[in-house]
Amino acid sequence: MDYCLRELEGKQANDPLFMKKMNNNNNHKSSSTTPSQVYEQTQRVFVHGPVIVGAGPSGLAAAACLKEKNIPCIILERSNCIASLWQLKTYDRLRLHLPKQFCELPFMEFPSNFPTYPSKQQFIKYLEDYAERFGIRPRFNETVKNAEFDSKIGCWKLKSFSSKGDLTTEYVCRWLIVATGENAEAVVPNIEGVDEFDGIIRHTSLYKSGEEFRGKKVLVVGCGNSGMEVCLDLCNHDATPSLVVRDSVHVLPREMLGKSTFGLSMWLLKWFPLRLVDRFLLIVSWLMLGDTSQLGLDRPSLGPLQLKNLSGKTPVLDVGTLAKIKGGHIKVRPSIKRLKRHTVEFIDGRSENFDGIILATGYKSNVPYWLKEEDMFSKKDGFPMKPFPNGWKGKNGLYAVGFTKRGLLGASMDAKRIAIDIERCLEAEK
Repeated sequence: MDYCLRELEGKQANDPLFMKKMNNNNNHKSSSTTPSQVYEQTQRVFVHGPVIVGAGPSGLAAAACLKEKNIPCIILERSNCIASLWQLKTYDRLRLHLPKQFCELPFMEFPSNFPTYPSKQQFIKYLEDYAERFGIRPRFNETVKNAEFDSKIGCWKLKSFSSKGDLTTEYVCRWLIVATGENAEAVVPNIEGVDEFDGIIRHTSLYKSGEEFRGKKVLVVGCGNSGMEVCLDLCNHDATPSLVVRDSVHVLPREMLGKSTFGLSMWLLKWFPLRLVDRFLLIVSWLMLGDTSQLGLDRPSLGPLQLKNLSGKTPVLDVGTLAKIKGGHIKVRPSIKRLKRHTVEFIDGRSENFDGIILATGYKSNVPYWLKEEDMFSKKDGFPMKPFPNGWKGKNGLYAVGFTKRGLLGASMDAKRIAIDIERCLEAEK
């Protein structure tokens, strides 16, 4: 049994008032509850291993790595399923942007009959099979509202609320693994006049298919991979999309010279410096796609790989959207100045009517909202302050998995390191 549990049980055995002290806060809160809270129940759970917050791919990877070392853990998930972002908040046509071999979680390959770029449904099936294989059973419908380290007992204390709101659980554990990910909350920009607009305004987290917008004019805000693919999906459903490009962006072919662009880049980086590989990618992209700046898609001054390493901004891997832009099926527009009842005004002075607006404006971390600590995670963006590959470990048994800005490959690296580190702690105590 780990140190944290021994310490807690020792205090309970030798100090009859210990549990009374631990419950003081809960008793105080119950005495000041409103009538609607009178029947709220509170329970405390002492966890022998780590608590993982989040049952997405990162949380599953961490749990599997711990299972392989016979280290018990608990996963808390606010939704009612694993990989809720994939299952509940992604559009139907979504596929993995990278070849499947770069998206595998530890100890389990994709089925051989899956295509190179698995569909959303295939990836969800892979994750469900993964959880089943390693016996991972998250505790669903539990939202962690607060987590902080208690230096008096040397453990983390997490307050979790059930989705029904009638049960509060305090988890006490020695190790806390943050796996809520880079895409926990939708980012919705503040656009002037948004309350005046009479059409549909929807974030991509609520977009499923272009069928809903058939025959309509739709403005897609954001030119990342999601924005580009939503535009293509709208075209395929006979809608008329326009794309707001607010910043410079690298658009690369998904495949070059018969290989995936990502895989080719990783191979080239083994032999050549990053700047040279960037130059190669841009030359081949220009030969295959042409000068994207003529389409309103200016490239950043930094190369795609250098920009990814410095800022985490992922290049767009084109799957057909660029051809639609060249053919005039998708119009490129500048940033929005303001909205009116039926009209969008752009910063270049142009105005245009639209039936709907899709916000492909991305996601953000929600860690600062619930994790109370000062050293590991930035309060500004909710990411580890140490750059990759050193952002996975903090103080007092705090870990992060899936915050590398390097996709599932980075999450798998984190998960393996965390399991090894916790195993070393246990072995040192023995």
